[in-house]
Amino acid sequence: MTLSDLPEIKIIRHASAKQMRLRVYPNQIKLTVPKVCSQRYIQDFLNQSEEWLLETWEKTKKKPVEIPEKIVLFNRSTPLQICVREQKMPYFLDELANILFLRHIEALKDFILFYAKKHLTEYLKQISLETNMLYHVSQVRWVKSRWGSCNQQHKIMLNAILVLLPINLVRYVCVHELAHTIYFNHSSLFWKQVEKYDDHYSLHRKSLKLFHWPHWLL
Repeated sequence: MTLSDLPEIKIIRHASAKQMRLRVYPNQIKLTVPKVCSQRYIQDFLNQSEEWLLETWEKTKKKPVEIPEKIVLFNRSTPLQICVREQKMPYFLDELANILFLRHIEALKDFILFYAKKHLTEYLKQISLETNMLYHVSQVRWVKSRWGSCNQQHKIMLNAILVLLPINLVRYVCVHELAHTIYFNHSSLFWKQVEKYDDHYSLHRKSLKLFHWPHWLL
């Protein structure tokens, strides 16, 4: 098997991408590249990644991803049922029936990011007003190394996967990042600020460390 035997690789040019990233799914391969990147450089990267790409494709085909029957979202009282069907849109949320219709498993991750950008952003605003800790702007994206961040310009980033966590843990992360708008460190004063609005922050920190990403997101 060679690269020519694989399905067409979808090239995604992203303004914030600093390096190329390959992702292999059961029926699709995606390559995220910096916005300014030549076709020759992309092809060289694929040629260098050929061995890994072929091995990963074979493993992925042998171990198809199991689609979950339902997902629990932080701000919904009942689990959201999952149904895969033929449809034009990658995903469609039927609010009345409480069903998320998907065209394929990859669309589930796209839906979660869409849902997180809307609802996590709104929730952060709510906690900001409750605590009177103000921030400048916010963004939501996929990150594997941290739950959130806050820079010196008070720009807060939240990990999209937070929508799959219990709301008390989501609230802790929001309080944590908002507290950084006052103390840009992890000093004793910072933790006292967190404790003002989350009496159980220590327990919540431990719970986050025990969290495992769902297999269908990896």
